[in-house]
Amino acid sequence: MFEGRKIVIATKHKKEQVITPVLKKELGLNVFVSEDLDTDVFGTFTGEVERKDGPLETLRRKAEMGMEHTGLDLAIASEGSFGPHPTLFFVPAADEILMFKDKKNDLEIVAREITTDTNFGSAEVRSQEELLAFAEKSLFPSHALILSPVGVQAPAFVKGIVSKDELLSVFQELTYKAKTVLVQTDMRALYNPTRIKTIEKACHKLMKNIKSTCPGCVTPGYNVSDVLAGLPCSLCSQPTKSTLAHQYVCKKCGYKELRYYPNLKLQEDPTFCDYCNP
Repeated sequence: MFEGRKIVIATKHKKEQVITPVLKKELGLNVFVSEDLDTDVFGTFTGEVERKDGPLETLRRKAEMGMEHTGLDLAIASEGSFGPHPTLFFVPAADEILMFKDKKNDLEIVAREITTDTNFGSAEVRSQEELLAFAEKSLFPSHALILSPVGVQAPAFVKGIVSKDELLSVFQELTYKAKTVLVQTDMRALYNPTRIKTIEKACHKLMKNIKSTCPGCVTPGYNVSDVLAGLPCSLCSQPTKSTLAHQYVCKKCGYKELRYYPNLKLQEDPTFCDYCNP
């Protein structure tokens, strides 16, 4: 279905460096990147352009922009979000989602990678010592930083700072405008090697999802649509909150099935049972 076809990667931040090799090896695709494709119109991390839609709709619009711009009917796009981990509170996390959109066959296939492996962070600083302390824990200079003045109307953001000399120079310049400076990690993929690794992991997940086909109609993208809790406790046999089964649904023909014990566990430890360990 895909081998030999042309696909556009909808990006302006060099994500193709990890996505292209995977697409070529796993699906035999011919990959294109448009140098003048501006995906920042859908939102920026620093907020100059607000992201108006959720991640999936943003991905869809990026992919559609790529296809309209190039005239191709196959596209891939990625969207990253950063903030507290959904279950590990107060721990920063990266949430990367990739979408493979095939206009010709009316397919959308998605993969998601959530990880605590991120340097995401920000701080308000008033001295070079505070600035350099933040820079060190943020993996600078291999990972870029962003500076902007605090308390200034419509502040300008200086992005992509990757040298100590530039960091201190920009900081000194901004302190003439404001007593406090906001320093942020630059989360754009081309300036953040840790994020690039997460995108690569998500891309491999996406390939696995694409190669999973429906038993009924052999359409690609036959993946988990829901997770069912209820794995029985090994002591009292009552259902726990742990995963009992994955539900698979084909978006094309509607074929459904439950696959039990996806984590290769028939019972759960009583430690995780609300009855035995309330």
